[in-house]
Amino acid sequence: MRLNPIVTGLAVASALTTQAALAETTTLRVAHVWPGGSMIDKELFQAWATSVEEASQGRLEVEVYPGQTLTKSDKTYESIANGIADIGASAQGYTAGRFPLTQVIELPGVSASSRQGSCILQSLYDAGHLDAEYADTHPLFMFTTGPGYLHTKAQPIETPKDLDGLRLRRPTPLVGDMFERLGAQAVGMPAPDVFTAMQRGVVDGLSFNWEGMKTFRLNELANHHTEVPLYDLSLFATMSQRTYDALPDDLQQVIDDHSGLEWSLRAAEVYDELIRQGRQEAEAAGDDFVVIDNALEHPDWGPVLQETTDRYLEEIGDEASTVYDEAMSLQDKCSA
Repeated sequence: MRLNPIVTGLAVASALTTQAALAETTTLRVAHVWPGGSMIDKELFQAWATSVEEASQGRLEVEVYPGQTLTKSDKTYESIANGIADIGASAQGYTAGRFPLTQVIELPGVSASSRQGSCILQSLYDAGHLDAEYADTHPLFMFTTGPGYLHTKAQPIETPKDLDGLRLRRPTPLVGDMFERLGAQAVGMPAPDVFTAMQRGVVDGLSFNWEGMKTFRLNELANHHTEVPLYDLSLFATMSQRTYDALPDDLQQVIDDHSGLEWSLRAAEVYDELIRQGRQEAEAAGDDFVVIDNALEHPDWGPVLQETTDRYLEEIGDEASTVYDEAMSLQDKCSA
């Protein structure tokens, strides 16, 4: 049988094109806020990068840019949406007002650990409750920091009245509103800037989780710690939709396999270990601790925390109340 040379030539060209496409390498740039060499950088983002490269058989190369070196923490989400970076991770709260439903997870008493908060947040997203807030990017996974407490340089905090007159770094506007109502001056700044601000006396203290106290070296400056759970900061890792859409189907599948609840809980595992280490570090330094058990029922702190929740849900509206109820219903499924 004689072969049609034109058809044969087209088949060969097609095969060569396919081989060339398979041989092409795509570089993904990942921007995140945590310091380079930190446990979160190494065991979460560098580990994610290595796993993606191996699963793609080298067709995806991942470059990780830690410590705001590619984009500032408060511009990370916008940078991903605009394609300045391919993947970014930061806190939703750094972009004020953009993620009101997501930040329901940050309300006092919703979660008791990074594992529980991350599971609840990722489950809310997977169920479609938060889709509209991320319509301009391709979310990979979401996680939380675990409860954020109060840490001060010189003055112990035992009751809400002790906050009066203090200058405190607030992690989100939600916590800042709480501080202002209690007479404190709420100062907004990204986590990497807090050490210098506290060292120079710009702030007297801050609200932060134990992971952050260790990662950003704040245990070196704070001597008094009040463990009252004011919030649980939400975090995202998301991808440029344009970058994702440009990948062939099999490489999109690699990204999909490195997304969702599995990686949310892997992030939480790193966080919960750092939470343990951060508190242990402060204990070893001989710092002062005030522990508020059952904070939502505490006669001093309970009304403050409940008012914070009520004000937020009223401000955002019925949809936020629905998400809040769903989050609370997930507590048993997402055990601490």
